[in-house]
Amino acid sequence: MQKDTKNNGPEAEYQTLLQIGELKPDADQARAVAVLEQLYRELIDYPEIGSQRSSFSFKKWWPAGFLRWSNKAQHAPKGIYLYGGVGRGKSMLMDLFFSVAPITAKRRTHFHEFMLDIHARLKERHELSAQKRAQHGGHAQDEDPIPFIAQQIAHESTLLCFDELQVTDIADAMVLARLFKELFAQGVIIIATSNRPPEELYKNGLNRQRFLPCIEQIKQKLIMVPLDGPNDYRYNRLKGAETYYFPINPETTAQLSATFFRLTDRRVEDRDKVPSEALKVQGRTLFVPKAARGVAVFSFKRLCANPLGSADYLTIARTYHTVIMVAIPQFNEQNNDEAKRFVTLIDALYEHNVKFLCSAAVPAQSLYAAGDIRFEFERTISRLMEMQSEDYLTRGHGKVIQD
Repeated sequence: MQKDTKNNGPEAEYQTLLQIGELKPDADQARAVAVLEQLYRELIDYPEIGSQRSSFSFKKWWPAGFLRWSNKAQHAPKGIYLYGGVGRGKSMLMDLFFSVAPITAKRRTHFHEFMLDIHARLKERHELSAQKRAQHGGHAQDEDPIPFIAQQIAHESTLLCFDELQVTDIADAMVLARLFKELFAQGVIIIATSNRPPEELYKNGLNRQRFLPCIEQIKQKLIMVPLDGPNDYRYNRLKGAETYYFPINPETTAQLSATFFRLTDRRVEDRDKVPSEALKVQGRTLFVPKAARGVAVFSFKRLCANPLGSADYLTIARTYHTVIMVAIPQFNEQNNDEAKRFVTLIDALYEHNVKFLCSAAVPAQSLYAAGDIRFEFERTISRLMEMQSEDYLTRGHGKVIQD
């Protein structure tokens, strides 16, 4: 049955949010919604890639399937690249589109999580290739895994929505350049949000010239939609609110909870409906008790009393633009290991411009009472103070490659 585009599209959803007061009129957002509406209409009759074959076999599909789909890819609608300053509503608009997109095979993911998935698939293919080589006395041909992985993804998702596309790692840059080329060739539609225009992706990165063709592909295959309105909605929700609450008591806990619901546009009455998430870290699962709209909530004990390390904290920092931590104790010789983990956590959050809200037993300057890392903790206190400043709170999420 054909969808009623007049009633079901992103434009109608956006107007509804305006009418009920959840959003305020914003000219930049309205222009972006018009572009999203056009893509929505183009996708109504766009055939889903996976529906063309019930069971995927690369050998059977290649090359006949590639020729069929490469012809189709030439007529694929352009995707969309939403970029601009922090808090302009990029993720909100992408989520709005994703919720109504007339595609069954679709995936919405944080870009960092997507790249972790890609590297896991690459590892699996390389290990398989090694087994094949061993079985053939070391003479088996080592196939390029990128085309195969691209076919897998295309089969799984005709529409890919990436939140916070940023490239700071050379391994990601080299893989992404080839992967995007293959995905576009298969007719996969990509929508991405980013704090940076394509020209600034992987800026100052090692061997950046090898990434430039990927930037050109993005500019050719995606429509550029800037969101540079005067309103920083994320900062406006934080403006005037405390970010460091002490002491730990029902009042400060309630204030921190209210800030979470304000940041995530959720009602306090729906606290039992806030979802949890699970992050993959080096083959392990890191449980996130509450997470919504890029905001994650943890207890201090969960993150710092357990044997976690920099890999866990970096994954959190790359995945969430805001982290809320509950019940930070005062540190001394008895919990010195927890203090060391806390230092590592704050370093990861700070380097990725993650907004940090917390409740603690004492003021930041008094957090470290005694122990053998006083010097290191002085830097942590300095960073905690800076993370409360307006300059820090208005920075875009993500690590910046220095000149």
